[in-house]
Amino acid sequence: MQPSTPNSDCQASRLFKCGYNCAQSVFAAHATDFGVDFKTALKTASALGGGVGRMREVCGAFLAVSMILGLKKSTASDSSVEKSDIYKETQRLADIFISENGSLICRQLLGLSKDAPTPSIAADRTKEYYQTRPCALIVARASALITREIGSGS
Repeated sequence: MQPSTPNSDCQASRLFKCGYNCAQSVFAAHATDFGVDFKTALKTASALGGGVGRMREVCGAFLAVSMILGLKKSTASDSSVEKSDIYKETQRLADIFISENGSLICRQLLGLSKDAPTPSIAADRTKEYYQTRPCALIVARASALITREIGSGS
């Protein structure tokens, strides 16, 4: 399934509802605009779902936003000036993400306690799964953030 560039926000939500994790859904919906093929995008973001390896740390959807920012703005230089510029922009996007979602941390977004177990087993994608998690909405918001604040690869 190849993403359709004209509406990446819907594409990201659709990918999530098809079973891809939050990071994969957001990254794959946009990465093709920056020369990354769809399968490579899915593979690259695969370990970032669930707040990195389901450890419930930084939200995978936001990690995908950060990766798209890197594809858009980085020249792959080791320049401290370039890195500082990208870090500043990442922090600005994080502030927007937090204002829209309430947190940058997966466990907080899911309403889990700090000591909640973090088993590595991916949850089955059932009707109940989608009804009890804000992830589909967060994925859509992250994708819209990319569209609005970062733009396309051109």
